[in-house]
Amino acid sequence: MSLRNISKLIKSIKPGQLPYASLSADKFHDECGVFGVFGHPEASNLTYLGLHALQHRGQEGAGICSSDGKQVYVEKSMGLVADIFSEKRLKRLPGNIAIGHNRYSTAGTSSLKNVQPLMVNFSLGSLAIAHNGNLVNAFELKNELESQGAIFQSTADSEVIVHLIANSRAGGLHERIIDTMKSLSGAYSLLLMSEDELIAVRDPFGFRPLSIGKYDGAYIVASETCAFDLIGAKYVRDVEPGEMVIINKDGLHHIRTLPSHRHAFCVFEFIYFARPDSNIFGNRNVNTKRKEFGRQLAREYPVDADLVIAVPDSGVPAALGFAEESGIPFDQGLIRNHYVGRTFIEPRQSIRHFGVKIKLNPIRQILEGKRVVVVDDSIVRGTTSKKIVKMIREGGGAKEVHMRISSPPTIGPCFYGIDTPTRKELIASTHTVDEIRKYITADSLCYLSLDGLLKVVPTPEKYCTACFNDNYPVLTRQDNTVQIDLF
Repeated sequence: MSLRNISKLIKSIKPGQLPYASLSADKFHDECGVFGVFGHPEASNLTYLGLHALQHRGQEGAGICSSDGKQVYVEKSMGLVADIFSEKRLKRLPGNIAIGHNRYSTAGTSSLKNVQPLMVNFSLGSLAIAHNGNLVNAFELKNELESQGAIFQSTADSEVIVHLIANSRAGGLHERIIDTMKSLSGAYSLLLMSEDELIAVRDPFGFRPLSIGKYDGAYIVASETCAFDLIGAKYVRDVEPGEMVIINKDGLHHIRTLPSHRHAFCVFEFIYFARPDSNIFGNRNVNTKRKEFGRQLAREYPVDADLVIAVPDSGVPAALGFAEESGIPFDQGLIRNHYVGRTFIEPRQSIRHFGVKIKLNPIRQILEGKRVVVVDDSIVRGTTSKKIVKMIREGGGAKEVHMRISSPPTIGPCFYGIDTPTRKELIASTHTVDEIRKYITADSLCYLSLDGLLKVVPTPEKYCTACFNDNYPVLTRQDNTVQIDLF
């Protein structure tokens, strides 16, 4: 299928149909995804397609910057990728280099000024930047830069990186980026684009995934390999933690910019964030890991039941694994409505559990009179889980409802690029498992153990599990009651 036909197919999808959009606000959100192309005449079109494949990583805004070797062009807006980029708009992005960004912002910072890529002109020419992650020292860096006269146009921590590069006294652009990385603390998978180069950078811990591929002689860089699959690109390798990859007319070059004493890959990418068809952190398949989480969960917490169902869509792989390991049949007990948009007008006459019912509906013919195991990837506040349990019991007629969670209890917020509730809003930080069970009204509730989780992921010492055990690999300005929203 040609790129034009793929583009037409994507435009036919309605905004509410995105299959990996969040089920509700009671989930974690990854804050963005990045995609870049070097050396293809349809660079901006490819980037548009790549961003669509990465739409699950951010749905509030998107942007693309391109370069024809002489000038950098930018188009960005609030909304979904397919709604923002018409064929006419993509024609305003000429050149064989492009980078793109999908954004999911924290509350209070959703505005066009924060949509990336950020594009600036400075002494070395034009520079565009797209950032996945979060700098834990951005507040201090911003204050220092402002004291030196810097003026910020956005509230995104990514703009701090731009100012540091512009203010660096090192030599050329590469040297300035390396100099800047020495000042940064936290998570950053970056794509930078000048008039004639594409540069990929990953922090020394490697919190967020970033992969390199090839397509039709061009180099591709993306947050997840599912973006490669859409355009037919072949995976080459990951950008290594602490590495800078430079792609220009002379090919691909790499520089080990900072020592990587410890890796801290975000384990939640495997649990929930990444698409199941992606391969991340060393080309390991997400769906395979999620099914194994479910198998391990069944080994740790077996239950006498008649049926295994999933909370769609993110709970499906783990539910399949649980069913395979336990021998309990799997079925679709809950049906998800993929046509729900971002907002919905609730009826004035109150309908019980309306917010969940508009997204999920139980199949009574499957659930009635059954002892049901319900598998989900996580519990954040617990409010949605409570409504789902009641829906299965009352609307579906289930005899028993046993909740199984394919990750450990989440007790701490993330400071490395994930929008999480405050610590006090995380139900597992203040309640025991049995207290949570009573709150969600399940007959039983069990979480995958941290040891069990780490049995599944390869080289477990390389993963960040701070949200489960408060073992933060990078020091942060943490507050046990208030999440630090840097700006």
